[in-house]
Parts: sequence; structure tokens; C-alpha cells
Amino acid sequence: MLCVQHVSRRYGEVVALDDVSFTVGDGQIVGLLGHNGAGKTTAIKIITGYLQPDTGSVVINDIDVVRNTREAQSLLGYLPESAPLYPELSVQAYLTMMAELRGISRDDLGECLAEAVWDTALQDHLARPIGHLSKGMRQRVGLAQAIVHRPKLLILDEPSIGLDPTQIIEMRRLIKRLAQRSTVLFSTHILSEVEALCDRVVIMANGRIRADATLDELAAAGGTLLTLEHEIPEALAILQGLPGVADVDRTALPDGAVAFTVTPLKPDEPLGSALFRCAATHGWPVRELRREARSLESVFAELSMARPDDEEVA
Repeated sequence: MLCVQHVSRRYGEVVALDDVSFTVGDGQIVGLLGHNGAGKTTAIKIITGYLQPDTGSVVINDIDVVRNTREAQSLLGYLPESAPLYPELSVQAYLTMMAELRGISRDDLGECLAEAVWDTALQDHLARPIGHLSKGMRQRVGLAQAIVHRPKLLILDEPSIGLDPTQIIEMRRLIKRLAQRSTVLFSTHILSEVEALCDRVVIMANGRIRADATLDELAAAGGTLLTLEHEIPEALAILQGLPGVADVDRTALPDGAVAFTVTPLKPDEPLGSALFRCAATHGWPVRELRREARSLESVFAELSMARPDDEEVA
């Protein structure tokens, strides 16, 4: 559905995006996660055709966004961080105007409006001026304009920003419901948003992709914990020399035991069997051997602080 390839963008001397590549498949909900300034909004502006990349390409459903911007934009719905609303208009008038701007025919207008209003639960607010609505209700109106033309790809920039906890829960329900018909890409800096909604997460920092994986894959990147009953002086060096090992952390425990957290070079290639064979070969007194899961919070914190030249997680 969406293919972003080697996209870069500068603002003067500031590198906003540096060789960004990722894909979003049909029917997926993908979260673009990063701190403010990570490059998320710049990426979304380029994907939606509102900003030109310096290098690279963006393709939506086989249509090049740079070369055929209008055609590509007809396939997507976009809710920017600040929704383009007119406070003096009623909800009905605004959505009708947006549907007409999208080129929806008069024959289809009523059905498309009714569907968008139903999906966003705005039935009881159509006559109200947008300026009189709550923040959460205004976000619903913004979402309704993004889906009124039945887009194949729905792009949301920080859809829950400024909402209270109840409104955030309602917004998540809306996104899940809309994902039954559209592919969804949304940007956020809220970890719980990603955990509640996403099939996959793309983590950005310093204008680069630091990780592109499912939540399970990120959790599996935590490595394997090997705990020995007592200190083995040569154990650390032996573990560091095993094939497929990226890093080994050693922790001395209060009761004299020692724990090693062994991180694999490739997250999808666990080291449990290799560690078991190593311990058995050397006769080490094993207390515990288990796979360690990492939280999204710990992965995000680590990758957000990573240097630009550090290796990404895929």
C-alpha cells in the first residue's frame, strides 16, 4: 500500500530526514513513534504530498506521490496535528464542503457523508458550530473529513494530542474501527497508543529509522538471561566469543551468583540453545536460563538516545 524509499529532507543545515525507508502493507495499523523533533511530521508531510523530498520516493498503491501528487492524494485521508477546521461552520456544512472539494459526486454525496458521520459518531452534532465543540469532538470532525471519500490509506498525525483520557480511549476505538476498511499510518510520541493499536512500529530518532518491527519482535530483542550459581572467572570472555553474540552484560547478585544478559546480533535468532550447550560443555552450575522480554518503553528509550551512526533494529 505504502512504500517509502531512501527519503531525505533538509531545512537549511538541519537534517530533518536521513535516508528513511519503510513500508506499510494493506490492512495494517503502523505507528510512527518518536519524540518531538524526531522527523515524524516531516515524513508525513512528504508522504501526503504537501512537502517535496530532497531525495527518495514515496509510492501509494503503485502511484508515485512526487510525480502524480493529486492522483496519490485521492487515495489517502489525512488528519494533521492541527485539524483544518472552520469554527463558524456547522459540522454538516463543513463535511459537505470537504466532500465536494474531494470531488464526490452529488449521487454519492449523501451516502459518503452518512457513512463518515456514523463512523465518527457525530450524528447528534451535525447542526452545531464546530467552534462550540470540545477538543475531542473537533478531532472527530477532523477524522470524518479524512474518511469522507473512503480512502485506501488513512494518515493521522498525533491524533490523540490534547485529548483527555476518556477521549483518547474513544479515539483508539475509532481508529480500530476505521482500520477494518483502510490501511492506517499514524504518528505519535505516546507509547501506550502504539501498544494498544499497532501491528507494527517504526521508531524514529534524529531523522532516521531506528527500528521497524512488530511489538513481539522488539520484545524478543531483549536477549537471554543466564544465571550461574557462583562466579566463573572465564565465563564472560567465553560468552562474548560465541557466534551470534552482540553483547554480554554481567551482574553480580547478592548471594554470590552471577547473571549474564546475552544480546544476539539478530533479534530473531535466540541464543538459548547455544548458551545451554556452552554451559554444559564447561560444566557451569546453571541456576536459570530464560529469554528476556523487553518493554517498548525500554526499547524506545534506548533507541531515542542512540547516536545517528548506531545500528538500527529491524
